[in-house]
Amino acid sequence: MANREQIGEQICAARKALKKTQKQMAEQTGVNKSTLSLIENGRFTGSLDILERYLDAVGLTLEVTPKKHQLPQWDEIESLFAEDD
Repeated sequence: MANREQIGEQICAARKALKKTQKQMAEQTGVNKSTLSLIENGRFTGSLDILERYLDAVGLTLEVTPKKHQLPQWDEIESLFAEDD
């Protein structure tokens, strides 16, 4: 799953692809322009409802997937615990 900054970057890119300003999106979604700015800058901590409204307006959707853990290969384990010389 992407972090807030990555999500914000994707939303900003989608808005710009639509050739819309944050002001225009604020009018369309009913969400304050400063809130849209927080979302695009990865600083939004508000409600999921607001985020979903903005995502919908720019043609994106929120998807939740299981977290993927990546274990090291056996031949990598030794290097993970090696002391610096």
